[in-house]
Amino acid sequence: MTSADHTAHDQPIETIYTGQWLRMMRRGHWEYAERTHGKGMAVIIVAVTPADDILFVEQYRVPLGARTIEMPAGLVGDDHDHDTLESAAQRELIEETGWDPARVEVLLTGPTSAGMSSERIAFVRATQLRKVGDGGGVAGEDIIVHQVPRATAPMWLMQKQAEGYELDLKLWAGLWMIERNPDGSAVG
Repeated sequence: MTSADHTAHDQPIETIYTGQWLRMMRRGHWEYAERTHGKGMAVIIVAVTPADDILFVEQYRVPLGARTIEMPAGLVGDDHDHDTLESAAQRELIEETGWDPARVEVLLTGPTSAGMSSERIAFVRATQLRKVGDGGGVAGEDIIVHQVPRATAPMWLMQKQAEGYELDLKLWAGLWMIERNPDGSAVG
């Protein structure tokens, strides 16, 4: 750590702005964003259908001013006080894609952008899926579900980028976690 990092660590935390979903915070000279709900946790769901299709979601993201391709994801505890990582992942997968997992497994948690936000994410693997609805998200989300054969998913993603879509870079970590555990061992 630099002396500036130590100085910031010893400084009180100041709230600069509070909105419905985010707060802007300052500690020393460092400014960062913080979620106002669910202890700043979100889940990203790695899900493959029984037909070996990977589930991706497409939606317009205001901060980027563009449509994005992502894995299904959502906040933990945004509307549900007793949410767990597993229950949030199951709920979000059903809401966004219409697929209900019989099993969800938390693989790994960590920061999304440690220099800009206190938010942390959990990669969750959802298995034994069954179709229970159309998906599309909740009111106002306007989510488009894509079921892409696993064998061609990286090529499909690169085609989407060439078409002008923004790609969440966590997609590649999610693709890796379909067949591997975070320690590199094969999924058994």
